[in-house]
Amino acid sequence: MLGEASVYLLLGSVAGLLAGLLGVGGGLIIVPVLATLFISQGIDSQITMHLALGTSLASILITSVSSVLSHHKKHAVVWHQVFKLSFGIMLGAWCGGVMASHLNSTLLKPLFAIFELLVAVYMLYGSKPKAHYTAPSLLNFNLSGSVIGFISSIVGIGGGTMSVPWLMWHGNSIHKAIATSAAIGFPIALSGSVSYLYSGWQYVNLPEHSLGFIYLPALLGIVITSIIFAPFGAALAHRLDVQKLKRVFAYLLIVLAIYLLNS
Repeated sequence: MLGEASVYLLLGSVAGLLAGLLGVGGGLIIVPVLATLFISQGIDSQITMHLALGTSLASILITSVSSVLSHHKKHAVVWHQVFKLSFGIMLGAWCGGVMASHLNSTLLKPLFAIFELLVAVYMLYGSKPKAHYTAPSLLNFNLSGSVIGFISSIVGIGGGTMSVPWLMWHGNSIHKAIATSAAIGFPIALSGSVSYLYSGWQYVNLPEHSLGFIYLPALLGIVITSIIFAPFGAALAHRLDVQKLKRVFAYLLIVLAIYLLNS
């Protein structure tokens, strides 16, 4: 148990640092690590991915607050875009979580791995988005938010892999896009984690100390250190070359995705 707690704490520190630094990545690391740990703990294999996804979103809910506060102090969050995206995001995230709860872990695992590979390929070879529509319509906000929220909830992430490029496409600098993406992660994680809690509430084979598809021991360990490390990541984001760091992160995602596909 002590060994598992140590892994949760380490995982939280990495996830918090990445959330603040890149605006992406917390869930992309948390989900595969938790899924592997849950299997080793003998948890029902039919729900290991559901628990990993729900717990990831619940941890992002806390991590995003710490990260956003740090970005807000630097006046980097574009709040009016956050508010306009939030309705669609919360609707999409709820629907994504409910849908995922009806899928088997054997299907969710390769879906997550393929998504992770796509993110890695984009980070390595995708071109930097150029500002195009600097004043998107309300319909654009709602539709885009719904898609971002839906996909993010199914794969248990804060949405930065999609929201950062979208925000840059609509006229934001890389630093403002990362900061605003961190704020967008809150409504995604809120609606998504509640949907996993609701969907898993009646499941009979949940491990002890679970609330629906949210595993509280893992959540607690991740949150403790992610809160500490997210502000450090946010501070470093304004000093370091984020693009170079993303390339290193992309290689890590490839390794994790290949491991999931072969596990």
